[in-house]
Amino acid sequence: MTEQHPQWFTSSYSANGGNCVEMAVNLAPSYGLVPVHDSKCVDGPVVAVRTAAFSAFVAGVQAGTFDAV
Repeated sequence: MTEQHPQWFTSSYSANGGNCVEMAVNLAPSYGLVPVHDSKCVDGPVVAVRTAAFSAFVAGVQAGTFDAV
Protein backbone atom coordinates (compact mmCIF):
# COMPACT_ATOMS: atom_id res chain seq x y z
CA MET A 1 0.00 0.00 0.00
CA THR A 2 1.33 3.46 -0.85
CA GLU A 3 1.33 6.29 1.65
CA GLN A 4 -1.11 9.07 0.86
CA HIS A 5 -0.17 12.70 1.36
CA PRO A 6 -2.58 15.59 1.81
CA GLN A 7 -3.50 17.42 -1.38
CA TRP A 8 -4.20 20.85 0.09
CA PHE A 9 -6.67 23.27 -1.46
CA THR A 10 -8.35 26.52 -0.49
CA SER A 11 -12.06 27.13 -0.93
CA SER A 12 -13.12 28.66 -4.21
CA TYR A 13 -14.98 31.24 -2.10
CA SER A 14 -11.70 32.49 -0.65
CA ALA A 15 -10.77 35.98 -1.76
CA ASN A 16 -7.12 34.91 -1.66
CA GLY A 17 -6.35 37.58 0.93
CA GLY A 18 -4.04 35.23 2.79
CA ASN A 19 -6.36 34.61 5.76
CA CYS A 20 -7.54 31.19 4.70
CA VAL A 21 -7.66 27.63 5.83
CA GLU A 22 -6.76 24.78 3.54
CA MET A 23 -8.16 21.28 3.65
CA ALA A 24 -7.22 17.95 2.12
CA VAL A 25 -10.36 15.95 1.40
CA ASN A 26 -8.39 13.35 -0.55
CA LEU A 27 -7.66 11.53 2.72
CA ALA A 28 -11.33 11.22 3.74
CA PRO A 29 -12.09 7.93 1.93
CA SER A 30 -9.03 6.10 3.27
CA TYR A 31 -8.71 7.55 6.76
CA GLY A 32 -12.13 9.02 7.57
CA LEU A 33 -10.46 12.36 8.32
CA VAL A 34 -10.23 15.78 6.70
CA PRO A 35 -6.96 17.54 7.63
CA VAL A 36 -7.26 21.33 7.97
CA HIS A 37 -4.47 23.90 8.41
CA ASP A 38 -3.68 27.61 8.18
CA SER A 39 -2.63 28.57 4.66
CA LYS A 40 -0.16 31.13 6.05
CA CYS A 41 1.64 28.50 8.13
CA VAL A 42 1.90 25.44 5.92
CA ASP A 43 4.38 23.73 8.22
CA GLY A 44 2.28 24.50 11.29
CA PRO A 45 -0.19 22.32 13.12
CA VAL A 46 -2.88 20.33 11.34
CA VAL A 47 -6.31 19.67 12.79
CA ALA A 48 -7.70 16.29 11.74
CA VAL A 49 -11.51 16.47 11.60
CA ARG A 50 -13.63 13.35 11.24
CA THR A 51 -15.55 13.30 7.96
CA ALA A 52 -18.98 13.30 9.66
CA ALA A 53 -18.08 16.39 11.70
CA PHE A 54 -16.63 18.13 8.65
CA SER A 55 -19.77 17.37 6.63
CA ALA A 56 -21.96 18.70 9.44
CA PHE A 57 -19.85 21.87 9.61
CA VAL A 58 -20.09 22.45 5.85
CA ALA A 59 -23.87 21.87 5.96
CA GLY A 60 -24.12 24.39 8.81
CA VAL A 61 -22.16 26.97 6.84
CA GLN A 62 -24.36 26.44 3.81
CA ALA A 63 -27.49 26.77 5.96
CA GLY A 64 -26.29 30.04 7.50
CA THR A 65 -25.99 28.57 10.99
CA PHE A 66 -22.80 30.49 11.69
CA ASP A 67 -23.77 33.81 10.11
CA ALA A 68 -23.17 36.88 12.25
CA VAL A 69 -26.34 38.23 13.80
